[in-house]
Amino acid sequence: MRAHLARVDAVLVQAVIAAALSFAHLHDVASAAGQDGWKAWAYPVSVDLLLVAAWRRLRSGDAKAAGWCWFVVALAASLGANVATAGLLDMRQVPAWLRILVAGWPAVAFLGGTLLAHTASTPAVSAPDSADVVDDQDGQEDAPDPTPEPVEPIAPSEPVPAAAPERPAVSVPAALVEHARKVAAEHHHRTGAPIDTPTLRARLGVPAPLAEAIVARL
Repeated sequence: MRAHLARVDAVLVQAVIAAALSFAHLHDVASAAGQDGWKAWAYPVSVDLLLVAAWRRLRSGDAKAAGWCWFVVALAASLGANVATAGLLDMRQVPAWLRILVAGWPAVAFLGGTLLAHTASTPAVSAPDSADVVDDQDGQEDAPDPTPEPVEPIAPSEPVPAAAPERPAVSVPAALVEHARKVAAEHHHRTGAPIDTPTLRARLGVPAPLAEAIVARL
């Protein structure tokens, strides 16, 4: 436990020292470029906040291209200030291009922070639940075969009268009737109207007499 706390303390101390040095370098460059007073202290805060905002966007997983772009911009500003204070530039006579970069930094930082904070992420489209798909497949497999068994015609023992005979009653399996009730209920829930005979016949794939017999029992 003590070894773990010692490692954490060492990391925190190192982070504080590095942040303080980078903060001071950015302040010195801004002050040398003509930004005096509180403005010179605001520049390192702006650079560090943009760096943190870009890092959070990279960690979130949304719009990583924008996160990398602004992370590189903020990192270049921080590293550039650290290198500039190493004696490569005369801090008493800063070149004009550096003054222009320092003066234009607030607009760049405001644009980057606004884009990172207000860029809408694309919502993920949820895939259908696999359990629902399996249940649907099981229901289709358990549904009875709607095709009725062929009925052999019975030879008439008496002469057939001239008038058309009444249509014999068609036997409907109970399982088929139950399946038809589910189809009719789903149709009524989806359309708001009761299912008709042609639609039921098309859904079940049965002949017209059998479809009429099923409708009569619904």
